[in-house]
Amino acid sequence: MSLGFSPAAGDALASWLEHLRALDGAADHTVAAYRADVAGFLGFLHQHHGESLGLGRLAEITQSDMRAWMAHERGRGLSARSLARALSSVKGFLRWLADREGFDATHVLAARAPKYQRKLPRPLAEDAARAVIDQVDLQAPEPWIAARDAAVVTLLYGCGLRISEALGLPGGAHPLPEVLRIRGKGGKERLVPVLPAARAAVAAYVATCPYPVTGAGPLFYGARGGPLNPRLIARAMERARMALGLPATATPHALRHSFATHLLASGGDLRAIQELLGHASLATTQIYTAVDTARLMEVYRAAHPRA
Repeated sequence: MSLGFSPAAGDALASWLEHLRALDGAADHTVAAYRADVAGFLGFLHQHHGESLGLGRLAEITQSDMRAWMAHERGRGLSARSLARALSSVKGFLRWLADREGFDATHVLAARAPKYQRKLPRPLAEDAARAVIDQVDLQAPEPWIAARDAAVVTLLYGCGLRISEALGLPGGAHPLPEVLRIRGKGGKERLVPVLPAARAAVAAYVATCPYPVTGAGPLFYGARGGPLNPRLIARAMERARMALGLPATATPHALRHSFATHLLASGGDLRAIQELLGHASLATTQIYTAVDTARLMEVYRAAHPRA
């Protein structure tokens, strides 16, 4: 089925996506999501107006078009959060196209995303985070795999890494330095201090790993010698949380949340935590202040005497 936009509009979309990939370092899955969002938007406009949309017509998109598209998306069951993401994709494309084609897209870029209640991260308590690392180190039948899993989860909690960042480390990163240079989302680089415990955990894994940990090859191997699949770490976390009686929210990413929350609770500076996490916006990091406040209120309500 035709998506309903002209070859010129299709070429513009492809050029924008290539721009994101080449200059901004967008990951493949991110590019695919942007493509789906914008193609869906263009397809809706084709149906809405009953005509194929060329570049000239895209320059004439109105606020009414934007409202009709958002109402259509909500009507087919898209959540407010997903619609906000799709709107961000569409704005990014139209902003780029306006700059390239020389038209004013201010009225389109002013479209507001629906409000939604942002879910708070669910960090682990400090003792629970340490217990997870200890449990992961015990549960694999092969010692080198147990050491590998423990090293990965130690990096997630001790350095606040995303799972993709930890598993993307090359073999040449060993032995880990005191400060690690991490390339995160959008190709943005940041410097992350590495705790002695994390360096020791990685060294213990490398000492027992049956595969060569060198150069540009992976730091973390799967059992058959290929790069480690993140699903295996998720499964190791699942076994650990079940053994420890922790909630289903105790995932690999929860260790990154725990890193940030525990730093903040210990008096860490919010902007410093933003840099350590690699957040582009301080607003993203500020969610951890809400987590800290929520936990404080839980303790207050549990301990406060009631009349």
